[in-house]
Amino acid sequence: MDGAEFQPATEYGAPPRYPIESVDNALRILLLLGERPMLRLTDVSQYLGVASSTAHRLLAMLQYRGFVRQDVPTRTYLPGPTLNGLAFGVLRQLDVRTLARPVLEKLNVEVQETVHLGRLEASDVHFIDSIESSRALRVGSRLGRSMPAHCTSNGKAMLATLTDAQLLTLYPHEELRQLTPRSVSTRTQLLDVLEGVRAQGFASSEEESEEGVSSVAVALPARRTTRLAVTASAPQSRLSESARKDILGHLFAAVEEIDRLLL
Repeated sequence: MDGAEFQPATEYGAPPRYPIESVDNALRILLLLGERPMLRLTDVSQYLGVASSTAHRLLAMLQYRGFVRQDVPTRTYLPGPTLNGLAFGVLRQLDVRTLARPVLEKLNVEVQETVHLGRLEASDVHFIDSIESSRALRVGSRLGRSMPAHCTSNGKAMLATLTDAQLLTLYPHEELRQLTPRSVSTRTQLLDVLEGVRAQGFASSEEESEEGVSSVAVALPARRTTRLAVTASAPQSRLSESARKDILGHLFAAVEEIDRLLL
């Protein structure tokens, strides 16, 4: 097979200052495997422009880590369990918004407030879906926005699913960034708050991410690598104790339904 048939891997941005050729070659093999159902040793050797022995060592390391597997009868290389697992995980994340959308729409109607679906990314919450309330006075959509997790009810609900050891890794410093004067300002305070979230099963925010805005959030069970949570946000004046209790009942039901859909 002529190596010229293969297109070079797409480059994103400037090349690294200190490139590691072996790492680059291994990644190029994985990209090549995405274009072809199977690879032969000669395919890899020709594509990379390296000796067969070098190509074999690269494939052996990828096989050791489960990124490729060898079909013994044909001696060709196929996607391995690790690569398949990564692909499946990415697809699952992309499907989350699609699967959860009908549940969010129903929740939005039930509580008549703005609802959000958030995903934890390191120490930030990224809002992957949001549906605004139909009321004239309402909280705006946060779709596509990222915010410090400790400043939002959505983020705190997800942070509470982590262990204290994981939290100390995420927050190596005592002082925390604040979005408003009411935001959690220290790691010690955050750990105390999260202990309360674990005990009650939900998180709340009182003007901690935005002045005049209150919210409550419930996280999905921590059965998967991706941490998710659902929030209902409202003007502070409207989120009375009775309204909060009613919203939480709908939130817990919505989270349970989304969790079933993602299983």
